[in-house]
Amino acid sequence: MASPLSNSHGSLASDPDLNAPHSMGTTIIGVTYDGGVVLGADSRTSTGMYVANRASDKITMVTDNVYVCRSGSAADTQVISDYVRYFLHQHTIQLGQPATVKVAANLVRLLAYQNKNMLQAGMIVGGWDKYEGGQIFSVPLGGTILRQSFAIGGSGSSYLYGFFDQAWKEGMSKDEAEKLVVKAISLAIARDGASGGVVRTVIINSEGVTRNFYTGDSLPLWHEELEAHNSLLDILSSSSPEPMST
Repeated sequence: MASPLSNSHGSLASDPDLNAPHSMGTTIIGVTYDGGVVLGADSRTSTGMYVANRASDKITMVTDNVYVCRSGSAADTQVISDYVRYFLHQHTIQLGQPATVKVAANLVRLLAYQNKNMLQAGMIVGGWDKYEGGQIFSVPLGGTILRQSFAIGGSGSSYLYGFFDQAWKEGMSKDEAEKLVVKAISLAIARDGASGGVVRTVIINSEGVTRNFYTGDSLPLWHEELEAHNSLLDILSSSSPEPMST
C-alpha cells in the first residue's frame, strides 16, 4: 500500500516542481551618494526550493549611464530590460544624446504597469545624467514609480528597513555608500533563505561606470552563520564529534 505522503509514482507529494519558473527571491539595493549612485544585488536564482543559479547577475545595463536591478521572475525582468534597452537605443539615436535616468525609469514603469496582470517584476532603476546627477527610482510590483534617496527590494528587503533608517545618511562618499550596500546585502543573506551567493555592485557617476564583485567567503558573517566551505567533506572533517557513551 502506498504511503499517504507519496503519489502514484512513489515520490513525495511535497517534492518541489523542477519546472517551476526561475524566481529571484532576492535582495536588491540602490543608494544615492554625493556625486552618483551605487546599485547592489545578491546572486541567487531559485526554482522552487532549489538554487537554479548561484552566481546570476541581477544588475542589467539598459544604457551606458543607466542600470536596472531586477527581482521577481527572472524571465519577466529580463524581457522588460531587453525592451527598455531597445527603445532607449532608438531614443538615443533620435536625440543624439544619452537618455536621462527619468526617461529610462518611466519606460520601465510603463511596461510594468501596462502588463501588471501578467508580470512578476520589481525593479530599481539607477543612473547618472548631466541634468539631475545620480538618481534612484523604485518600480515595485504593479508599476508604481517613486524617486527615492535609497531603495531596497526583493524578499531580503523585509529585514533591512530598520537598518537603513539608522545607517543611511545624506552626503555619503562613494566608498561609504558602497560599504553600506555590501553590508546590507550580507545582512539580508544571513536572514533570507532566498538570498545568497556573491554580491555585485555597480557605481555610476560622471566618470562612468565601475562594477565590483565580492565573493561569498569575503562577506561578513552574522547571526552565527557557518563559514564558507568548498564541500560537505570539509565540514565533516572540521568537526570532531564526541564518541558515543554506552
